[in-house]
Amino acid sequence: MSGGTAAELPRWADLVLLPLVNLFLALLVTAGVILAVGQPPLEALRALVLGSLGSFDALGYTLYYTTDMVFAGLAVALAFQCGLFNIGGEGQAYIAGLGVSLAALNLEFLPTPLLVPVAILAGTAFGGAWGAVPGWLQAYRGSHIVITTIMFNFLAASLMVYLIVDVLIAPGSMAPETREFTQAAWLPKLGFLGFSPDVPVNLALPLAALCALAVWLLVWRTPWGYGVRVSGVSPAVAAYAGIDARRQIVLVMALSGALASGVAVNELLGAQHKLLIGFTGGYGFTGIAVALMGRNHPFGVVLAALLFGALTQGGAELAFEMPEVPAQMVIMIQGLVILFTGALGNLFRPALARLLAPRAALPAERA
Repeated sequence: MSGGTAAELPRWADLVLLPLVNLFLALLVTAGVILAVGQPPLEALRALVLGSLGSFDALGYTLYYTTDMVFAGLAVALAFQCGLFNIGGEGQAYIAGLGVSLAALNLEFLPTPLLVPVAILAGTAFGGAWGAVPGWLQAYRGSHIVITTIMFNFLAASLMVYLIVDVLIAPGSMAPETREFTQAAWLPKLGFLGFSPDVPVNLALPLAALCALAVWLLVWRTPWGYGVRVSGVSPAVAAYAGIDARRQIVLVMALSGALASGVAVNELLGAQHKLLIGFTGGYGFTGIAVALMGRNHPFGVVLAALLFGALTQGGAELAFEMPEVPAQMVIMIQGLVILFTGALGNLFRPALARLLAPRAALPAERA
């Protein structure tokens, strides 16, 4: 049996078992670090789990963070299917927030059933346009998508600081933020499910789930999506098949930016209710890890986003329950998860492949 065959895994093992093994190893290393600083690892793990899933409101906060990470992860995963590494989710979400806010602040005369969809569409248009520009630069000018999307993050941050501080700031305010949106622009919370009014989880959560389903249908159930995946695997084959790779790159990056706009929808319409500096909170960068752990598949992205959402919420409770544990511990856990699922993601693939290999094949191999 060749080395390449030895590294092959059943699809369920590749999508579920291998990530779980990598996650277990990340938690094992984390336990060692916690033990090294003189704290009980099991107690810290208990605080993480109960803080994220131990009550209905804790679950609500976990789902709130998960919502942002689903949108950000989908923005990376969709581009990756076309062979593009979209590092610009943070900037795309930031600029989308400008579109959301302009609609919410200037169309206050509209009722909620109209204002909310218009604000969402405005954010989608702004985020999509910001994502399409690096796509166009790669497709028609040969610029590298990684470099341009990174630089566009800086451009977005600088532009938004200028606009918020010098143009959109609330009159008489010392804080760099706009005035509060009218309540007609607020996304309804999911209190009817039993969450308390203070829990920010809102209708952006089912919207994120619908977007994940839409990406799956688009990429895996349409001819256009097949062309996207072919382009991602072999541009030469795509060109031979008559696929317009340049137009595809621009469209995929525009759709990725539109997906990243969901972060702005969740944060601005669902929680903050005003535009403020840094509202994206780094979710655009966390989305890269979410996409990697989710194997760039929409359903995998949802599961990985749930894990990272639980780590974010559970980490806040861990810092409260065990102040002796360094506050950066959660960042370290996320980093270890990224390390084991990304850089070392295939470390245990050969061993698992041998373990799961059909026993009936062994005599034939010996022969």
